[in-house]
Amino acid sequence: MLLSMKLTDISPAIALTPLDGRYHKQTAPLVEYMSEPALNRERMRVEVEWMILLANGFEGNGNQTIVPGVKPLTDDEQAYLRSIPENFGAEGIAQHAAYEAKTHHDVKAVEYYIDDQLEKAADVLGHDTQLTGLKTLVHFACTSEDINNLSIARCVKNGVEQVWLPAAQAIVDHLAQKADAYRDKAMLSLTHGQPATPTTLGKELAVYVYRLNRQLNKVKAQEYLGKINGATGTFGAHLAACPDVDWVAVSREFVTNRMGLTWNPLTTQIESHDWQAELYGTISHTNRILHNLCVDVWMYISRGVFAQVPVKGATGSSTMPHKVNPIRFENAEANLEISCSLLDTLSATLVESRWQRDLTDSTVLRNVGVPLAHTLIAFHSTIKGLNKLLLNEPAIYRDLDQMWNVVAEGIQTILRREGYPHPYETLKALTRTNTVINADSIREFIDTLDVSESVKEELRKITPHSYTGF
Repeated sequence: MLLSMKLTDISPAIALTPLDGRYHKQTAPLVEYMSEPALNRERMRVEVEWMILLANGFEGNGNQTIVPGVKPLTDDEQAYLRSIPENFGAEGIAQHAAYEAKTHHDVKAVEYYIDDQLEKAADVLGHDTQLTGLKTLVHFACTSEDINNLSIARCVKNGVEQVWLPAAQAIVDHLAQKADAYRDKAMLSLTHGQPATPTTLGKELAVYVYRLNRQLNKVKAQEYLGKINGATGTFGAHLAACPDVDWVAVSREFVTNRMGLTWNPLTTQIESHDWQAELYGTISHTNRILHNLCVDVWMYISRGVFAQVPVKGATGSSTMPHKVNPIRFENAEANLEISCSLLDTLSATLVESRWQRDLTDSTVLRNVGVPLAHTLIAFHSTIKGLNKLLLNEPAIYRDLDQMWNVVAEGIQTILRREGYPHPYETLKALTRTNTVINADSIREFIDTLDVSESVKEELRKITPHSYTGF
């Protein structure tokens, strides 16, 4: 009996999904912000900044120490604390994982990891440093969700602003450039799949620029909320330990000025995640607009409006050598659909919690990077597809030349202006005869009209190539 090789025995480990396999290059930028190590690094940032605030105070409290018995941290001590997350690399990831394996709690593992780094502080700062004795200040009065909600908000904010938005903006900028370049390129419109009043390719692309920009502006203006108020949002532990402290002011200061987020003053144990539902709804909407673009471009390719630059050596069909398939846009469509389904699930799930806390949000939040990664793949495919398009002007002109009946709207509207009797019905009788309508038949029709010569001349100027509005 032959023993087959187990793929699970291969090292390094084989990726289960294409996000970390086939499409790793496209999704890799999100690792810096949306991966588990990125989240743990952000948790460390929250923990050490909280320690610094508790020790050194803030302008609103006269820069006085908040927790009794703690001396203000020196500049070197603050720098050392801040170096803990910044130096969190492969060795640190392994160390954190070892703690999590024992505790079965990722935030507690972060606390123990920081404790270890405090033990080493004397080696760097000298034995006079108070950091070695400040383990009790780590995670002071905090519940895990105080750390998690802030960390996740910062991860999502940075991932969206540093990776997602630039990639989306690149598509919009490309479309805007093409819209300007094709602003005068007349083309046949199709409404209900039937020939309609001509338009310009530039105007049609400009529609997408406008639609996408509206959504990107919403994303750019998005609030990212955070809270730090204890196990049930009451500051219970804070007040028990330090009843004379204005913990509401401390919380506002920390979330707003230290974390760079919008302060949520009223929560249960968890931040309510409404901002996430809003953001993911907007991104999902953006995806659907881009999906619409990809479908339209796909159909333009099918009609011959666009030709595609063949990639040297690439296979279109395994059996039909002539084919250059619009695979970039098809790939984008599929990834956008996956992204939307996940984003819609996130939006629906995150805004609900049983009373003051359950763990449904915790499980779901670990997957925020997945739908964003699928959008990155879609963005990459879309921009590659757009860059391979060539305008097929002969095909566009041929479409227009074969559809002179589309000028009927303009002719009948001028006749309405002139008070001509039954203009719509007159043009209907002309164009619905199942006979070919061309330049000659339109000219002959105009010649028969009981209108002035100047109006006839005005009508003769209307062609499928010129009847494009602004």
